Amino acid sequence: MGYVRKAANVNAAAAFLLALLWFSPVAGAAPPLRLLVLGDSLTAGYGLNAADGFTARLQAALRNAGQEVLVLNAGVSGDTTAGGRARIGWALADKPDAVIVELGANDGLRGLDPKATFDNLDAIIAAVRKAGLPVLLTGMLAPPNLGRDYADDFNAVYPRLAEKHDVLFYPFFLAGVATKPELNQDDGIHPNAEGVRAVVDRILPYVLDLLTRAKTKAGAS
Repeated sequence: MGYVRKAANVNAAAAFLLALLWFSPVAGAAPPLRLLVLGDSLTAGYGLNAADGFTARLQAALRNAGQEVLVLNAGVSGDTTAGGRARIGWALADKPDAVIVELGANDGLRGLDPKATFDNLDAIIAAVRKAGLPVLLTGMLAPPNLGRDYADDFNAVYPRLAEKHDVLFYPFFLAGVATKPELNQDDGIHPNAEGVRAVVDRILPYVLDLLTRAKTKAGAS
């Protein structure tokens, strides 16, 4: 009995030490980068289980790529660029190292003035740049039912902003997913779980570039 008790104590001690090694940060190891995603329902995970949302899938893909990153979900379903502009200060209070800006889909769906969309996104990007953070701007396309003139004005907003602020630019957030029933929920607007995976696969190289810029900035500071 004494031998068994002693062996049990040794095993318990070993398990405790392994737990400490597993959960304790490695001395000198850098904390994970914090990536903020400022967006609407497309990034908030509307209609999906938490594990299937954009930010969760992006974080998993980044870790599979060897990147230790904490992806912060600042997506609000139904939000417009005006809403994003109103809350960018609060979002930056989470101290991110880089920011993805995904807004404008609801502006287009509501037929809002593209000039207002431009001004709002302009202010958001300026606030992020003022904080010294790299930005990835994701574009959106206007719904075709609003006419050619509106679409031309709206679709030009994103490349103009990317050029003005010299930021990374992913031209269309829903590239390869929009209009494909098998990759969208029943509303035909929001990606389903498979659609989110497709979005993440396509945008991942741009996000990796963004993180490289964040690391370069952190190393220089």
